[in-house]
Amino acid sequence: SFFVACLAADSNNILDFCVADIYSHVFVNGAPCKDPKTAHADDFYFTGLDKQGNFSNPMGSKATPVYVQQIPGLNTLGLSMVRVDFAPDGLNPPHTHPRASEIMTLLEGTLEVGFIGTAPDYRHFSKILNKGDVFVFPMGLLHYQRNVGKVNAVAIAALNSQNPGTSSIAPALFTSKPVLNDEIISKTFLFDKKNVAILRSKFN
Repeated sequence: SFFVACLAADSNNILDFCVADIYSHVFVNGAPCKDPKTAHADDFYFTGLDKQGNFSNPMGSKATPVYVQQIPGLNTLGLSMVRVDFAPDGLNPPHTHPRASEIMTLLEGTLEVGFIGTAPDYRHFSKILNKGDVFVFPMGLLHYQRNVGKVNAVAIAALNSQNPGTSSIAPALFTSKPVLNDEIISKTFLFDKKNVAILRSKFN
């Protein structure tokens, strides 16, 4: 005799929607659903992407996200978007989205965009985008955008996660809590510890 075990699951949503209950204290991978009977149109709505982000910061860029935190109705749908504004020479510095690929279209201006592949080659793929151009950043890979024009630039991107996450190299290394040991940073970048202190001071 023999025994066969079978497992089955729904690969897609089994409800029309699962509006995130942002006030719930239940911790799950995603967000728990609130009672569908209490859902309303505002759960699927966001306003403000027509407004320029405030890029008066050292990087000269500002991202305005539309994730599940902004639209609870995105919960379980696996998508989100972001508007990114750039001053001339503004930079959205090298960062990753660990849970999403990204597709970006340039609405105004001129951007240099690119991403870097993994070891051992660390191939750098870059392109100059003009108005209407589109570029894709694969999931989890280090990528960036820089305004190489003389006027402001604005781009809109879509991501295939309701909460793609963002990890930027410099803030991750220099503002982590607890603090990352200076010796680790010094050895990683092959420079003196006093330079670590100087760089850390610029991020605090």
